Amino acid sequence: MPPGTKRGLLAGPLMGLCILCSPASAEDVPAVGWEGNRAATAKSDMIAAADPLAVEAGLEMLRAGGSAADAAVAVQMTLNLVEPQSSGIGGGAFALYWDAARGRLTSYDGRETAPAAATPERFMAAGRPLPFEDAVFGGLSVGVPGALRLLEAVHRQYGRLPWTRLFTFAINLATDGFRVSPRLHLLLRSYGPQRFGPEAGRYFFDATGSARPAGYLLKNPEFAATLSAIAEGGADAFYLGPLAGAIVKGVHDAPNHRGDMTNGDLAGYRVEQRDPLCVAYRRHRVCGMGPPSSGALAVGQVLKLIEPFELGKSPQEAMNAPALHLIAEAEKLAFADRNYFVADPAFVALPSGLLEDGYLTTRRALINPRLAMGAASPGQPSPATRHTLGLDASVERPGTSHFSIVDGDGNALAVTTSIEGPFGSRLWAGGFLLNNELTDFAFRPTDEAGRPLANAVASGKRPRSSMAPTIVFDEREKPVAVLGSSGGSHIILYVVKTLVALLDWKLDPQTATGLMNFGSRGGPFEIEVDQASAIWHALNVKPYGHRISADLLTSGTQVIIRRPDGTLQGGADPRREGVARGD
Repeated sequence: MPPGTKRGLLAGPLMGLCILCSPASAEDVPAVGWEGNRAATAKSDMIAAADPLAVEAGLEMLRAGGSAADAAVAVQMTLNLVEPQSSGIGGGAFALYWDAARGRLTSYDGRETAPAAATPERFMAAGRPLPFEDAVFGGLSVGVPGALRLLEAVHRQYGRLPWTRLFTFAINLATDGFRVSPRLHLLLRSYGPQRFGPEAGRYFFDATGSARPAGYLLKNPEFAATLSAIAEGGADAFYLGPLAGAIVKGVHDAPNHRGDMTNGDLAGYRVEQRDPLCVAYRRHRVCGMGPPSSGALAVGQVLKLIEPFELGKSPQEAMNAPALHLIAEAEKLAFADRNYFVADPAFVALPSGLLEDGYLTTRRALINPRLAMGAASPGQPSPATRHTLGLDASVERPGTSHFSIVDGDGNALAVTTSIEGPFGSRLWAGGFLLNNELTDFAFRPTDEAGRPLANAVASGKRPRSSMAPTIVFDEREKPVAVLGSSGGSHIILYVVKTLVALLDWKLDPQTATGLMNFGSRGGPFEIEVDQASAIWHALNVKPYGHRISADLLTSGTQVIIRRPDGTLQGGADPRREGVARGD
């Protein structure tokens, strides 16, 4: 089946093939459309995001003379409104910014933090972990939001337009209303009002408990007032003023598991600027976000592990079975290290050597090009590394949003932004949803053998993430690709697939995003069930000894590349409702 084949719902036949199949869950709904295979093109600037209105908001800033930093604020505020299930000011974000004039790449950590009162036993009750869904819905899961402080920090360094100007589009949209999208309606219908706090329930559902239908004109004057306050008072209006009190009240008054966040937690939040994490691959430099995100480390390890292998060099060789097998095997090794070593670096230091050639050569020797391995164990990147930590089983629910921006001066911005699972904690404050990012922590402080877990909860700690905003540079150190995805821990698989599609198989960005999602997070070979080519690919990798797990794997990858002639080309994941557009 050629790359880019339109999807078909073949879950039934594929389910019969699988040895291990995952049922569709309420956290991930089928794609709402498949928008063809043509990549967008532009001469000077471009935005790729998960909703057309968010792209339009950002382009309005670029057309007014703004930079990628200005556009990012407008994009995020609009996404908060029209795609509330995925991201917003009630959550956190990671960002990479390429400053073309200075030739400098900066990464920003706006990950949520645990309240000061948090303890390692936060999600334990009577000696046992809380059920995951029970822990999500309520105040215990809410981390101190960081997205707005991140956007403020990026704007202060790189913005051109006045801060107040960046909110106009979203304020008008919240006031006048927007049309509920098919995807938002499907998610609301799958959840039902009983799984939301009362204020959120009244907003998303009618008096009979029915989800707002697709096409319904939904207005949010409360959010318009919140945005107006932030536009006038800056991020301090969120972290220090009445909005902070509303957030704390929403957490404390949660109908399920009241939380312990304080005004002091919000006032004390700080964005961290960190060194980007980069690896060389196929004559390119691939850069991403280091801990507390595991994204760049895991993506980087996979790329280095597969680099010596022949994966194919043309569109005609895309998705060949030997390549799919090798990529999945490398991902098993990367996830073993990721699960074991990665946590907030202020609490658990990442050992040196995880991306060094000698260590990766040793790990690569574990890959059999003809046979799937079983469960991979974490490696020993240096002689001093001792395996004293426990084996982690933390869960990341699919959610999140990503947007990529390139402005007319060549500045590039990759932002992955999240409230964690769909609709976050389902708690409401100031017209927006609060995150459930703290359920990204390990629920147990130790494993069954009593060994401490790197990603255990702690006061002020940032939970491990898989978000992987990525910028790729050519041999002249010029950015040639800006990308990232949504999807929980699957983000790593989606970004790897897209990078191989772009750099190895020479596919355009729209075709690359549309390829069937696949890979392994350490267990079975996961394959996207909702694709016309799924059975064909499953049959081709089966002889390697893989257990096959079929699921929806609804990614949200947004890509912009710069072609050799200097023009921009973009792709928006056809599984979502987004677009790539530019001038």
